[in-house]
Amino acid sequence: MTTIGVPKEIKISENRVGLTEAGVRQLVAEGHTVFVELDAGLGSGISNEDYERAGAKILPTKAEVYSRSALIVKVKEPLPDEYDLLRENQILYTYLHLAAEPKLTKVLCERKVKAIAYETIELPDRTLPLLTPMSEVAGRMATQIGASYLQRDHGGKGILLGGVTGVDRAEVVVVGGGVVGVNSAKMAVGLGADVTVLDVNRARLEYLDHIFQGRIRTLYSNMQNIERVVTTADLVIGAVLVTGHKAPTLVSRKMIQAMSKGSVVVDVAVDQGGCIETCKPTSHTHPTFEVDGVIHYCVPNMPGVVSRTSTYALTNATFKYLSMLAEVGVEEAVAKDRALFKGVNVYGGYVAYEPVARDLGMEYRPLKI
Repeated sequence: MTTIGVPKEIKISENRVGLTEAGVRQLVAEGHTVFVELDAGLGSGISNEDYERAGAKILPTKAEVYSRSALIVKVKEPLPDEYDLLRENQILYTYLHLAAEPKLTKVLCERKVKAIAYETIELPDRTLPLLTPMSEVAGRMATQIGASYLQRDHGGKGILLGGVTGVDRAEVVVVGGGVVGVNSAKMAVGLGADVTVLDVNRARLEYLDHIFQGRIRTLYSNMQNIERVVTTADLVIGAVLVTGHKAPTLVSRKMIQAMSKGSVVVDVAVDQGGCIETCKPTSHTHPTFEVDGVIHYCVPNMPGVVSRTSTYALTNATFKYLSMLAEVGVEEAVAKDRALFKGVNVYGGYVAYEPVARDLGMEYRPLKI
């Protein structure tokens, strides 16, 4: 049986936690020991007492959680303050986004951590089951946030997304038609905006035409089409994902310069490097900056502020694989489940996920099963 640690997240305004009390209860019933750092769940409305009633042991410090646990379950990647707590053969199960994190990748290799990334666990149909719930949250938030920053009191041009009778609706452009893009478009359509979605996958565009029944415009994603719609948009949402890779830069600085003052861009892909050239990571405490009069919102952990919803949605998705890892360990679990095998990003001191190795120029050495 395994010792499982749930540390408190330390990223700015990250209120999610790696495991709910329901998840703890199930793991304890399966015979495992669960250590939870003091107050780890408070940001998600889960008290220390809730965890204790579920069978967890509360530990006062992060260092104790790491030192006593064979498997660490988190939400976000370890930050520099946590690097020294990681140890050889410890299993780290969390969102990693290593293609944008060369320093962390080197630390995980040096410490020979068995690092499994939620975002690269991939089913045979190419879907990403552990990324989906947070992509749904981030996509819906992107439209909400964009609508808010279009308000004059937030520096925007003073446009209501849905307009009113006799007045133009806002133009919303969503670059990328995946889970984030669909959820952004749903919210924008629901608020009455004029919505355009771009993607390179024609089958995906057909699907979007079908589910939205003519309420959005779909365009093939190429430089000309992106430039044409971005430069006249009121709100641009970057929703591009290439699994495990750094996001491609699709919206150039020149396009941003051509947008009208007080327009807004929200780059949901910023945790993978961003798909808008002028974007750089921000935080929930300082979420925006301006470039050429255009408001940029680029917070990498957007779902962290709707933490109650996000934490429960996340555990629903991650628990299946967590239970497998706790029961039989990394090697046997990935041998049984090909989707989980794709989640292994670092193993035995080497990068074990090819897109990350390629993007970071590091040696690729896959886990042999």
